[in-house]
Amino acid sequence: MLKQRLKQHSGFASFNMTPIIDVVFLLIIFFMLVCQFIVAENFEVNIPSDTRNAQKQPKEKEMVTTVSVMKSDNDEITYAVGSEIINASGKQELIEKIATAVDAQLGTVKLERKIVCLRIDRDIAYSNTQNVLAAIAESIATDIQLAVINK
Repeated sequence: MLKQRLKQHSGFASFNMTPIIDVVFLLIIFFMLVCQFIVAENFEVNIPSDTRNAQKQPKEKEMVTTVSVMKSDNDEITYAVGSEIINASGKQELIEKIATAVDAQLGTVKLERKIVCLRIDRDIAYSNTQNVLAAIAESIATDIQLAVINK
């Protein structure tokens, strides 16, 4: 009789652990996969030491010149066409000087494409490059390439 009473009162509340175990295993698998992707993204890039530049060589039917907009050591904006530094007092004078310098470099050879590579320091505001874009538009350049100087 005592055994029957114990059986009646010993009905423990059971808790099903199967769904929790399934969720835990799914989370473990998920984090293992994510950790493998993060490791795969951190690969080293070997760059050959004998390369001179990363630009492709211009084709025979195109001429390329470079216009640079950069900050000097005293935080002043400096403009250059090729290796020639452009100094101007006003916006219109700056546009004219840059357009003239671009025309002088691109006008020497009669080719189909005359490309200006515009190199801009990443700290330069867009408002400081508007004049350069206007000068390139006034020049004889047919195309423009944009590059960022990453210091």
